[in-house]
Amino acid sequence: MSRPHVVSWATTHPGAKRTVNQDAFVDRPDLGVWAVADGAGGHQGGEIASGMLRQALNSLPAGADDSELVAHVRAAVLTTHNALRRLAESRGPTVMMASTVVALVVRDTQYACLWAGDSRAYLLRNGRMHQITHDHSVVQELLDSGAITAAEADRHPHGNIITRAVGADDTLVLDDVSDRLRNGDRFLLCSDGLFKALEEKDILALLRAGAQAAPTQAMIDAALVQQASDNVTAVAIEVTGVADAEC
Repeated sequence: MSRPHVVSWATTHPGAKRTVNQDAFVDRPDLGVWAVADGAGGHQGGEIASGMLRQALNSLPAGADDSELVAHVRAAVLTTHNALRRLAESRGPTVMMASTVVALVVRDTQYACLWAGDSRAYLLRNGRMHQITHDHSVVQELLDSGAITAAEADRHPHGNIITRAVGADDTLVLDDVSDRLRNGDRFLLCSDGLFKALEEKDILALLRAGAQAAPTQAMIDAALVQQASDNVTAVAIEVTGVADAEC
């Protein structure tokens, strides 16, 4: 079965208030793999962690079989997790080198998304956008339990605390979701610097621009206008050429 036609864009920026960018992205339309990683762990640790994830995913072979591609992505992330644990341990008992990750795989008529942390994936379909990931964060746990409202979550003092990340704990569990593709699907992968700077309605409007603009650059520009305090990364993917039957 032939691959769908895919167009993608990717942009990253340190943000309005930081000089070091600990975000990284993967943009591999030739392989059908995209990812965003947001480093954590103090000076240089986060930058190394996200960079190792980028390198591992960029190193996936271009000839990887479609049926095994998700497994290859999962294995690359888990291998990086173990490497980060060993590297941090070699540098001292208090050292942590960790990163969020959200990865999208497009193959034949299916997509799959894997993630750990609070970097997000959104899907725009039939004019409506919804989040297909579920944050691993303290704020998300409070929301899920009903302890805080969505409005309170936006300004919560623990908004930057994640509960899962590559390299953070002894064992890493990647959440995943998969579904059939539909013609015209548009995906957005982003670090928290984007959705904390822009409202979802503004992200939706920019993602709708699709192939008629460079949506990720427009998103970064809009976030900088809002004085984004964190690193900002966006990867957008548009999928066409998908058979409509049985979608």
